[in-house]
Amino acid sequence: MTGTALLALISLGTVGGAHLLSRARWTWRTPRIGIALWQALGLCWGVATIGALLGLALLPYRKGVLGGLPGLYDDQAARLNPGQVAALLAAISLTGVLLVMLMFAVLRVVRARRRHRALLALVSRRDSSVPGTLVLDHPGAAAYCVPGVRSSKVVVSAGTLELLDRGELAAVLAHERAHARERHDLVLLPFASLRQVFPQFRLVGRCLDAVELLIEMAADDRARHGRPPRELATALLRFAAARPAAAPSGTLGVASHSDIPVMARVNRLLEPEPLPRRVRLAASVAVPVIAVLPLLLLVLPH
Repeated sequence: MTGTALLALISLGTVGGAHLLSRARWTWRTPRIGIALWQALGLCWGVATIGALLGLALLPYRKGVLGGLPGLYDDQAARLNPGQVAALLAAISLTGVLLVMLMFAVLRVVRARRRHRALLALVSRRDSSVPGTLVLDHPGAAAYCVPGVRSSKVVVSAGTLELLDRGELAAVLAHERAHARERHDLVLLPFASLRQVFPQFRLVGRCLDAVELLIEMAADDRARHGRPPRELATALLRFAAARPAAAPSGTLGVASHSDIPVMARVNRLLEPEPLPRRVRLAASVAVPVIAVLPLLLLVLPH
C-alpha cells in the first residue's frame, strides 16, 4: 500500500512540477538540462500514474506492482473488487492510449517528411553560395531542416538569401544543422502526442511550448559557437520582422512557431547569464532521480 500511495503522490507531484517548470526562466540559461528535466518529468508522470493504478488493482496480492502481475493468471489468487478492476482497466487503457498516440504521431511525421522530401526533389535547387543546402525560389523568409535517420536536409528560401548577410545566414544554417544533429524532433514527439491525448488541458500545451522554446535555445547555443552571437540575434530579429510562415509539418525551423518569444532568445544571445554551478549540479542530479524513482517503486515489494 505504501508503494502505491507513493506512486500516486509522485504522479500528482509531477503535475505540480510541470506547472512550475513551464513558468521557470532559469532553464533558459541551461536549455539542455531543462530539456532533460522535461523528459525525466514526462517519463516519471507516465510510470507513476500507470504504476499507481496497477498498484491499487493488485493490492490483494501484497507483492507490489511487478510482483503482483503474475497473480492475475493464478487461479488461486484473490478476486479483485469492482474498484480494483476499474483501476486495472484504467491502467491498461492509459498505457494503450499513450503508446498508440505516440505511434500515430511518429507515423504522421514520417509521412509528412516523405511527402515534403518528394516535393523538395521537384522544386528545390542547389546553390554554390550555400553548399549542402537546398534553396526554394520563394520571396518569403524561410529556413528549416527536414530531419532524417540517414540524412537530414536544410532548406532556405531565396528570400532568406536576400534578407540576411553572410554571417547571419551562416548562423541560421548552423542553427538548423544543430536541430538535425541533435534530433530535436524526437524530443518533441512525446510531448506533441501527449497534447493529442489531453487537448483539453492547458498545462499540456504549456509544457509543449516550453520544450519547443528550450530546443530553439539549445540550437541557438550551438549556432553561436565560434561566431559572434550578434549574427544570430540579428538574423532572428530580421526573421521576426519578415513574419515568416510556419515551417512545414514534420520539420524544424529557426522561426517555426510565432508564439515563441523571439526577444527572449535574442536577449540571452546578447547578454548570456551562466547558471551557478551548484544549481546546474542540482538540476543534473535531479534528472536521473526523477526518472528512476517511480521505476524503483514498481520493482520493490509493497
